[in-house]
Amino acid sequence: MNTGAFVCSCADTCDIDLEEVRDGVRDVDVVASSSLLCEDGLDGVSYVIDEHDLDQLIVTTPDDGCQAKLRDVADAHDLHPDAVEFVDHRESAGWVHERADATDKTARLINRASTGLEHEAPSRSVSRQAGERVAVVGDAEAAATLADSADVTLIAHGHDYADRDVDLDGVTVERGHVMDVHGEFGGFDLTVEARVTDDCVSCMKCVRRGPDDQVTAAPVDIAPGAEDGDWTECPTDAIDLDGTARTLSFDQVVHPGADADTRAGRVGFYTGPVDPATVAAVEDLLGGVEKPQFLDLEMDVCAAGDHGQVGCNACVDACPHGAVSRERVDSVEFDPVACENCGACTSSCPTGATRLREPSNERIAREVEAVTTSENDDGGWLFDRGNDGIETEVVAFVCSERAERAVRSIGKHAARENDLTYPPILPVRVNCTDTIGEGHVMHALAAGADGVAIVGCGDGCLHSGPDPKAALVDRLNTATTDLGLGERTAFFAPDPDDPHGFAADITAFFDGLEETAIPTGEHEATGVVDAEKPNPEFNSHDWTLESVREIVDHVDPERDVIRGLADFGVMSVSDDCTFTPTCSTLCPTDAIERDGEAGLRFNHERCVNCGLCEDGCVEDAITMKNGLDLTRLPENRDGEAWETVADGEMQECRRCGKPFTSQASAEKIEGEVGDVVAGIAPDAEGSIFEYCGDCRAKLVYDV
Repeated sequence: MNTGAFVCSCADTCDIDLEEVRDGVRDVDVVASSSLLCEDGLDGVSYVIDEHDLDQLIVTTPDDGCQAKLRDVADAHDLHPDAVEFVDHRESAGWVHERADATDKTARLINRASTGLEHEAPSRSVSRQAGERVAVVGDAEAAATLADSADVTLIAHGHDYADRDVDLDGVTVERGHVMDVHGEFGGFDLTVEARVTDDCVSCMKCVRRGPDDQVTAAPVDIAPGAEDGDWTECPTDAIDLDGTARTLSFDQVVHPGADADTRAGRVGFYTGPVDPATVAAVEDLLGGVEKPQFLDLEMDVCAAGDHGQVGCNACVDACPHGAVSRERVDSVEFDPVACENCGACTSSCPTGATRLREPSNERIAREVEAVTTSENDDGGWLFDRGNDGIETEVVAFVCSERAERAVRSIGKHAARENDLTYPPILPVRVNCTDTIGEGHVMHALAAGADGVAIVGCGDGCLHSGPDPKAALVDRLNTATTDLGLGERTAFFAPDPDDPHGFAADITAFFDGLEETAIPTGEHEATGVVDAEKPNPEFNSHDWTLESVREIVDHVDPERDVIRGLADFGVMSVSDDCTFTPTCSTLCPTDAIERDGEAGLRFNHERCVNCGLCEDGCVEDAITMKNGLDLTRLPENRDGEAWETVADGEMQECRRCGKPFTSQASAEKIEGEVGDVVAGIAPDAEGSIFEYCGDCRAKLVYDV
């Protein structure tokens, strides 16, 4: 693929040095610049495309109108519809930073875009067919609104729409109260309970005679808890005060009064007030959905459990959209249609069983390495600390939804009012800050960043709610303090209505950072620490550990055990261990192995702290403690990754001398069933449990 980069100063309203930007751009086939690309420069762009036979373009323009013109040029040259990548050099650079910083940052952003294109995943899609059956619970107005486009059923009792002028022509009305909603988009089952059956002929006898406010007329229904009396004598025996439940099936459900069963809602199930956006969402899903496939799954390395053990539940707990479920104790199910691409499951998964397709962790890693490197095409340094350009390098993982728009809005304010600047953060775009885990942050620090800003939506988050990364930030600041770096991570939620607040917060964060001892431009992550492990590259555990090792090469840790890193555990084993193979069988990263028949070895480098071994140990002999213990890594143990955590003796058969089990296991079994089998082999010398299976059978049957 031939790539060209085009840099614009937007009629010199964007204060950057075009020549220095060109010098700082790497790994593209050609770099060209203009003061107004979208006008006088269009012919030049067309010429460069032909001259260099370009396949894709990187253009510095955030303006929608300018982007449309550049896409038209690409289309005229028969380039792929997605062949143009745009970089915001104005709102997030030239309008809010000093000239030298903005120039340096623009070059880095182009390099980031070029690197990202090299690692872009091919698109895949998922789909699900669905009908047009929509249940609306209790909201007659919403039912009437949707009736023009969908097959609507209103589930209600009379109080839901009494005295309302609502045209329900075309709406099916079902009486009753919704007791439960179960299922997924295209297949929701509602349990509806009523105290009047379909035998009702609306004769109104019970309505006239029943208690006030306990019986409704349209449809006829009786409130739960209504007291029995003569008024319940029905000519058609349609009244059942115990309630009759029935199951109704729908493709989508609008249930304004329900408690959301996920933090951020799920596909096809709508709670809260019904507004035009709700109606539009319902109508958009009528008939089914086709959407990108957001996740790659490799469930054979999942730490969710096996053999009836719960194990890791991180992805289920993390998903804010109900797209991950646990129908059985030892399996995890993903609904790719319900997935909203927030990345919460991937950042919480320690083994790499679930991964975002786009951007992948590898792509994010390469973009981080690109923005923290300012090497020019000649191998020298375009900018360096102490000279013009960015001195304090802060990688910012920026949410591509509301947070990114908020940053741009603040940039527009700065251009309009000319009353604020803030230090240059180096943005790496992510789907949502839920995507970010300890691997992302530790890698950025290993790549030489002085700090890491997680820039999200705060109260406006479409997924996890306010300040979703507070716990992560606290954990990582504990870890970096233990490593000797001090606190290096913060969360920011830019508010377009408070641009000065955002600028002040970013400035304060920069002012509190000391220059890191870790050089930039030297670390290239592999995302692997042990090629023999079955886990995919750039899983959270391996990526984090690789980054910590790079950091430790340049700092003196303050502690041997680094706290705050969730994906690392240290095993201890009590004398209750009988050396059954349960723990080694359960371990999803092969971090536990048997040492003969009466020994157990543990590999801290591989352990992801999923808890399966502790949960599954039949003797409750295993205890796991959180933390990355540097002294247990092979580089600090003369290259030895394995350590013995339990060591016993083998029981040798009294008769044939063959070792057949551990002494601890033999003693345990004798303690549990010894009284039951006492005297079964009167000729045995000592306990029958001191004989192997073959010899024990000979004793019992006197062979």
